Amino acid sequence: MKIEILGVGCPKCKQLTVNVEAAVKELNLQAEIGKVTDIDKITEYGVMMTPALAVDGIVVSAGKVLNKDEIKKIIAK
Repeated sequence: MKIEILGVGCPKCKQLTVNVEAAVKELNLQAEIGKVTDIDKITEYGVMMTPALAVDGIVVSAGKVLNKDEIKKIIAK
């Protein structure tokens, strides 16, 4: 599983990263967590509001900071 946080590094993007890391750890999943900070790459995903979250190349959330439990529901599938 590849999880990407899309954002330029704002506090909300950093919080989303922390929440993703916590969710992956709690579920004991093997996941590659990456950050996409290049605005051109972010817009290639069709994202206009950050932070955004992509799982295996598919944007699952944009424009808000998901909490750990919301992330767990998404990645546990």
